Amino acid sequence: MSHAMLDFDSLASAYDAWFENKGKFIFDTEVQAFQGVLPLLPKPWLEVGVGSGRFAQALGIETGADPSIKLLEMARSRGVTGFLARGEEEFFDEETFGTVFLIVTICFVESPLAVLQEAHRILKGGGKIVLGLVLRENPWGQFYQAKKEEGHRFYKHATFYSYDEVAGFLEQTGFAIEKVVSTLFQTPNEVKEAEPPQEGVSSNAGFTVVVADKIPVGGQRNWGKHT
Repeated sequence: MSHAMLDFDSLASAYDAWFENKGKFIFDTEVQAFQGVLPLLPKPWLEVGVGSGRFAQALGIETGADPSIKLLEMARSRGVTGFLARGEEEFFDEETFGTVFLIVTICFVESPLAVLQEAHRILKGGGKIVLGLVLRENPWGQFYQAKKEEGHRFYKHATFYSYDEVAGFLEQTGFAIEKVVSTLFQTPNEVKEAEPPQEGVSSNAGFTVVVADKIPVGGQRNWGKHT
């Protein structure tokens, strides 16, 4: 994973503290959305861009990779086996993992295609990729886009994509979408409680989970299949 010029080492404590303070109900809502798809996912699991390990710990993801040593130290303290590596780097052996998670990571990498291609390489046959996304077209995407334009310390280097763009990235890198779940229908800055997810893509959702199957090289693409 490449965080472009964003220095997560210097922002590590502030980033991690968000999950227990302002972001608590947001995080709980996002975790619920992932929990609904976990039974579909073959092991072993890897989270690319594991950060401080909050999602990995909550979801039971055993292994993580991140380019920030300070965030990795936090992830390791939460029981995650952490590796200092970027998502586009050929760090792991081919066909090592059953599932690769990219949770709010695609928006911070320099090349989504390179990261997805590498995920495809390290996934076993029958493996899956799981994306956690803030999509550009929804109210939350517009909220964070405004923060980016204001030069916010976390979001100034982020790039937010539409659902169609992400679906195109997956198709180009050898994945077929299996399932989509949407959540976080509350308004930014007004999240008062955790909320359950809904099936399918929604333009009003602040957070979208996409599960996609690895298509073998040379295999048939059943493109566009999603709930």
